[in-house]
Amino acid sequence: MAEKQVDVAILGSGTAGLNATSRVGPSGKSFLLINGGEPGTTCARVGCMPSKALIQVAEDYHRRTHLNRYGVDGHTELTIDIPEAMEHVQDLRDNFVDRVLSNSTDNMGDKFVEAYAKFVDPHTLELDNGDRVVADRIVIATGSRPVVPPAWEAFGDKVLTTDTFFELEDLPKSVAVVGLGVIGLELGQSLSRLEIDVHGFDMAQTIGGTTDPEVSQMALETMQREFPIYLGEAVEISEEGSRLRVTAGEQSVVVDKVLASLGRTANVEGLALENAGIELDERGIPRYNPNTMQCGDSHIFIAGDVNGVRPILHEAGDEGKIAGHNAAHDETMAFKRKVPLAINFCDPNICLVGETYQALDPDKTAIGEVKLAPVGRAQIMGQSRGIIRVYGDKASGRIVGAEMITARGENLAHLLNWAISQQLTVGDLIRMPFYHPVIEEALQAALNNLYAQVETKNEGPVKELYPL
Repeated sequence: MAEKQVDVAILGSGTAGLNATSRVGPSGKSFLLINGGEPGTTCARVGCMPSKALIQVAEDYHRRTHLNRYGVDGHTELTIDIPEAMEHVQDLRDNFVDRVLSNSTDNMGDKFVEAYAKFVDPHTLELDNGDRVVADRIVIATGSRPVVPPAWEAFGDKVLTTDTFFELEDLPKSVAVVGLGVIGLELGQSLSRLEIDVHGFDMAQTIGGTTDPEVSQMALETMQREFPIYLGEAVEISEEGSRLRVTAGEQSVVVDKVLASLGRTANVEGLALENAGIELDERGIPRYNPNTMQCGDSHIFIAGDVNGVRPILHEAGDEGKIAGHNAAHDETMAFKRKVPLAINFCDPNICLVGETYQALDPDKTAIGEVKLAPVGRAQIMGQSRGIIRVYGDKASGRIVGAEMITARGENLAHLLNWAISQQLTVGDLIRMPFYHPVIEEALQAALNNLYAQVETKNEGPVKELYPL
């Protein structure tokens, strides 16, 4: 058994771990990056990137259904080769993973070890190859994995997760998607547009993470045009011949596969955290400060999906940088976190920015709204189903949040997020340029509606212009 001593040990080479390494390395501190399981980030391997590749294929193929309104003939004869489409998705996925590895662990030499680690004591890690690592500081960035109910494991490969879905060479004829959050809704819609028979289930009464009742209703009405959706009931699965029967309340369907999209759970079981000398919450996750990523007042830091709070790539990257910086320095520094941003890449996009509807104080908040139907650019694009709801402080007019389902929502959400980050008011925003005709005019209409409800107004005879 060999023993190695380092200043910092980083567990996990995903987005958080790599970003932690990027801060520890330049500090001059000695470090070791230890990774168990598949290398490469969750985003590149089984998350953001392969799902967006499939979405693009599905959207392009689905666009044929709009061509008849433009007088384009022959669109009904278009077909899709599913195995070839999946090969295209996998080729892109492999390229993304290779790019991550070539820019990171492939060039780290003996500073990167492929092994699972567990705590022996607060400073000592034992690897599954028998070696030990003693570290002054430790960063836990071991990521997460898809949730599969234990009872469903008996159905083997008939139950898919994102870890297995993108390995398929062909797609089943029918799928039940259980869990209609981000990944479930994105893949469910994409599969339906690829002519797979899809049925969607969720115990919640809303889909896509929405909390605003107007946005939730529009999202449900829009997505139900794509495939059947059943809400509010727990799902049970049983075998029926070579297929699976999926039952939720009075609804029951028989499908070839089930896609379990029930969220993710932290990879902490094998870490022996009881030996780390830190306090754990009811989930078995270390308690930590989200501005320092420090676990209590210990020498241990946690970052990324493993903490289960902001399981999004840019947040994992930020957490890794914060944890890495503090692990590499004697003084622990607190950092301001970014304004929350969530984007569902279904069509139209579902986006949440800043404070969600359910977090608002209704007595202090005004809401600006626009429906996409009369927006010229949306009509031209053939994407006029949607609604934008923007939230502002009644007294100051400061933008505090938004929820929306709209074409180009990914872009509008960024604009609003940046505005909130800069603490801009609705008056500030309506003085920004809005070209014509663009989808941003929908946002302009929502902002004008909000401006009429807030107390703080722009100076000058024309509210949209600055007087000289």
